[in-house]
Amino acid sequence: MTHRFHRRLLSLAIAAGTVSCVTIGAQAATTLIYCAEGSPEGFDPARYTAGTTFNASSQPIFNRLVEFEPGGTAVIPGLAEKWTISPDGLVYTFTLRKGVKFHTTDWFKPGREFNADDVVFSFDRMINKENAFTKASPASFEYADDMGLAENIVKIDKPDPMTVRFTLKSVDAAFLANLAMDFASIQSAEYGDLLLKAGTAIEINNKPVGTGPFVFRRYEKDAQIRYTAFESYWRGKAQIDNLIFAITKDSAVRLQKLKAGECQMSVYPKPAEVEALKKEPNIKLLAEKGLNIGYLSLNVKHKPFDNRDVRRAIAMAINKKSLVEAVYQGAGEIAVNPIPPTMWSYNKNVKDIAYDPEGAKALLAKAGFPNGFETKLWALPVQRPYNPNGQQAAELIQADLAKIGIKTQIVKYEWAEYLKRGKAGESDIGMFGWTGDNGDPDNFLATLLSCGSVGGSNYAQWCDKEYDELVTKAKQTSVVAERIRLYEKAQEVFKREVPWVTMAHSVVVQPMAKNVEGYKMSPFGSVQFYGVSLK
Repeated sequence: MTHRFHRRLLSLAIAAGTVSCVTIGAQAATTLIYCAEGSPEGFDPARYTAGTTFNASSQPIFNRLVEFEPGGTAVIPGLAEKWTISPDGLVYTFTLRKGVKFHTTDWFKPGREFNADDVVFSFDRMINKENAFTKASPASFEYADDMGLAENIVKIDKPDPMTVRFTLKSVDAAFLANLAMDFASIQSAEYGDLLLKAGTAIEINNKPVGTGPFVFRRYEKDAQIRYTAFESYWRGKAQIDNLIFAITKDSAVRLQKLKAGECQMSVYPKPAEVEALKKEPNIKLLAEKGLNIGYLSLNVKHKPFDNRDVRRAIAMAINKKSLVEAVYQGAGEIAVNPIPPTMWSYNKNVKDIAYDPEGAKALLAKAGFPNGFETKLWALPVQRPYNPNGQQAAELIQADLAKIGIKTQIVKYEWAEYLKRGKAGESDIGMFGWTGDNGDPDNFLATLLSCGSVGGSNYAQWCDKEYDELVTKAKQTSVVAERIRLYEKAQEVFKREVPWVTMAHSVVVQPMAKNVEGYKMSPFGSVQFYGVSLK
């Protein structure tokens, strides 16, 4: 047969979604199909914060200067071979890896290998409002903004083509770990220049080019994303030749596809589905406690949520024990603090707000709402690691709030729209959550609740001076004992002011076919296919 006919056989097999391997001559082209829960917001990781987006963009397509070890939280070399930190903690110097190639695609053919220009370009466009590329394609760089990178990075320079130096204004104890996060993925400056000259800078978000293990090929919104293994990947070619994200929003449909062999892996199942999966002879399950939090944000810029008594009354009205039992079904625990109990600096002395409907009614009356009020409750439109069933949770919360006179209308949007509107401060009571990105408390306590994160991931729009000073000081010292003291105090302020109703921390379950080997669950909830093979 001709090579063309073999390629046709391969494309038909992939389209059918029922095979993981097609033999071509003496070689077998392996295809792994992953049933994802939703569409990415885009493919430029610097613009976003959602795990759905990072799984489809930063993880397969890009690399970062430093990265997290597979399945762990330790920082290891990435595009930087090594680094030094000055004695005062203000200057980070990275020696870059030689011989790293960018992807060749239908829309870009690189003319050179990775160097310092790519690092400078990737970060300057996030922190410099005068950056020409950012002006041509305006974007909100939420992580960079939430973590105050623009204010704290004094300078990024390149002493030579394979060295990059970051100079900070003040000590940032989480800086190195932050650089391993998805948003810090390294783009091609050469590709950026090409797009800028063509007047199509926005295409960096639609047609990505990276150095990662898989090359982006095609995307059909709400349907599929296709990748192929990068032959010249600096760590060595991936063992999977073809990677497909089959976007399947319905959990029951994902389950059926997995059982039928139409997916080799699937995003987390609902707790009620786990027992059925355990009985499937061709499926195996991995599980671990998630570094996550599911919560309700109470928008303090919307009346009556600007009143602390109203916020506290809502927290008292929700029967979290019943909700966690019904929604998480043994795969979750009640959340007290805004960080999970597995994270260092967790304050064990903070007490949760007790379930007390009568007390909640009294607080509402004190606040001027003896008959309650009407509001909107946003329900998560997709299944997330920190909340397996947003609609069910919303209905239970709606019933609890009705008992104290608060009538809620449940609102849902498409996932990308939901996040966009939430960041714009449109929600009243919003159902949100977070999975940690780097193992540092700052990633929760500052990224989600600081004054600088209002307009970003701070969906409650909450800015408390006392709290903000505590988390800022904690970030600016490298003395761990002092950081713990400050973060513990910040958790006390958080609980007193009630910008959220903390709901639950979940156990994350990852189902896959038994022939999938080498997969390691990430503590950060990301899905990584490099190192994975099919028997």
